[in-house]
Amino acid sequence: MDKIVVLDFGSQYSHLICRRLREINVYCEILPYNIPLSELRKIDPKGIILSGGPASIYADKSPRPDNKIFDSGIPILGICYGHQLLIDHFGGKIKKSDRREYGRADLFINNKHDLFKNIKNEVIKCWMSHGDAAEVLPTGFNILAYTPSSSSAAVGNYQKGLYGLQFHPEVVHTENGEEILKNFSQIVSKARQEWSMESFIKMSISNIRKAIGKEERVLCAVSGGIDSTTVAALLNMAIGDKLRCVFVNHGLLRKNEEQEVADLFKSMGIEIIYVDAHKRFLEKLDGVKDPEMKRLIIGKEFANVFMEVAKENGPFQWLAQGTLYPDVIESGVSGGPAAIIKTHHNVGGLPKWLNLKVIEPLNMLYKDEVKKTAKMLGVPHDLLVRHPFPGPGLAVRIIGEVTPEKLRISRDASEIVETELKIANFYHKVWQAFAIVGDDKAVGVTGDERTYGYIVTIRIVDSIDAMTADWTRLPSELIERISNRITNEVENVAWVCYAVSSKPPATIEPQ
Repeated sequence: MDKIVVLDFGSQYSHLICRRLREINVYCEILPYNIPLSELRKIDPKGIILSGGPASIYADKSPRPDNKIFDSGIPILGICYGHQLLIDHFGGKIKKSDRREYGRADLFINNKHDLFKNIKNEVIKCWMSHGDAAEVLPTGFNILAYTPSSSSAAVGNYQKGLYGLQFHPEVVHTENGEEILKNFSQIVSKARQEWSMESFIKMSISNIRKAIGKEERVLCAVSGGIDSTTVAALLNMAIGDKLRCVFVNHGLLRKNEEQEVADLFKSMGIEIIYVDAHKRFLEKLDGVKDPEMKRLIIGKEFANVFMEVAKENGPFQWLAQGTLYPDVIESGVSGGPAAIIKTHHNVGGLPKWLNLKVIEPLNMLYKDEVKKTAKMLGVPHDLLVRHPFPGPGLAVRIIGEVTPEKLRISRDASEIVETELKIANFYHKVWQAFAIVGDDKAVGVTGDERTYGYIVTIRIVDSIDAMTADWTRLPSELIERISNRITNEVENVAWVCYAVSSKPPATIEPQ
């Protein structure tokens, strides 16, 4: 399969480049910025994209790729920091800009060869995020476009297939950004449009069968969520009775989750091993307030349970998980210098002593791609439209210590939120909706008596792939109904608040 690779220099936009290319059916993946050319040759990419990043090209120890890639003959597109790498490597000069550019800017296109082919307008809006700019271009490079503050916002060396963009074509704020990436991948790099969920399923089944030995068996951890259920369906199709699924009740589930999971897998014809481990998980979390510690504790205890299940029902050689690409990126293990946002329990929380090989068939997919795959695999529709739920469960929706009281409040209040959204025909229009509870309390009035109860925060967001999200503008009367029901029906709640923070700067889950 033809592919484009992104060398990751620490930009949180790196994943967006992948998404945009996959949306036009060109396969793309992120690799470490310093991967040797010899290893890159084995992957055989049609083109290379150098991502943006927080570093300055003239700073000490700024990240650099293997210099051999610049003379490899493989087409290269540098974006932001990658643009500056290209100019610096070939003898140009980068300086700190007198006028920094952040946000929208007018891009004036003066050469529509290759990158800007088929773009009708002479001026488009682009998204800038830089403090450095090119002062002198290398020999052989021409200016393709400029902005009022950047005289070389787009440059190209046609003979060598080298291009640089000071702006970010991957973000939705850049007009015709997808067309620019399409031009690089298909016109410049000549990559074929071979990526689809059909091709992914075919490729995954083949890879799974190659990886799993004839006498080996796989233990698949399922939660009832779309990710792990899709993994189970994919593995069931690939290896059949060599798969066993285990569902662990860690006591941090949504209301009635246990029964719904049992019914789901029964409808799919997949048997599950049910383990009620809620007491041991809550005991391990007793007194723990730090969110990273909670995630790591839950991940370790999951591993303990899996090991016990493997011994009782084994032998097993593999543990399957529903890890997605955003999980890998946010946990800081994608190979690039990006900061760790938060550890996902199925990425960073598993201990090194786990004696099972891990297989993660979805770890190169985004959430919307998983949903498309699930639909093709025959996963029930009700699950396809169900909101995402984190692996650590309500532990990350409870700020501070996890207690039975706060669990009850978060669980009951979240059910009210979902129910009211369904009644108002909003549930399927939003990405995620739930209730958060911490240690803060406020004074309320019940009847004629003063009460002192918890503050519940409602979090409802719109998103496509969970990497970015915006808070949902619900009708005020719907927010009012949700608030009234929670304060009236959920014991020991005094106030209800509504979260209006987008991602970034916030995350979707509070912890």
